[in-house]
Amino acid sequence: MKKGFTLVELLVVVLIIGILVGLALPNYTQAAERTRLTEALELLNSISQAQRRKRMQTSQYVLDFGTLDVTPKGAVGQVYYSRGNPVTGEHCNGFEITLGPNGDDTQIEAVRYAPNRSLQFQYSLRRVYEHDNTTCIGQNLAGKVLCADLCGIDHAVDECCMDGTPTACQK
Repeated sequence: MKKGFTLVELLVVVLIIGILVGLALPNYTQAAERTRLTEALELLNSISQAQRRKRMQTSQYVLDFGTLDVTPKGAVGQVYYSRGNPVTGEHCNGFEITLGPNGDDTQIEAVRYAPNRSLQFQYSLRRVYEHDNTTCIGQNLAGKVLCADLCGIDHAVDECCMDGTPTACQK
């Protein structure tokens, strides 16, 4: 009697492994993206608190990372890129974080950013400095599902507030 595996047995094992990988990979990518999102939320919270302290000192918010008492490493000016070159965004696979987007100096915005790549999850986070909740805005279906999960909502939504409201957080 020969020892070893037949070709059919090997093919069955490869097929089973392929099915398991096919089932696990989507869950892994969503978990990895959720980790990125959590990191961005923590960064927005730190910056928001630093802006509150700056306002208590100077009676105004600032539009320059360099003037905050808590500044992400390498951040200068109004825009900071996480996970890559902090000034240019080169090799970034994280967020483009802008103090006072669209000239509004009372809030901060983090947009999922990865130049020269197609992002599966497209979304942004917006936080008003004086509030503790963050609005999540999904730009594609995967981003909307991730936002809904973050906000504790059962179905995909265009935007939601982390307090569980299926609309933007109120100012």
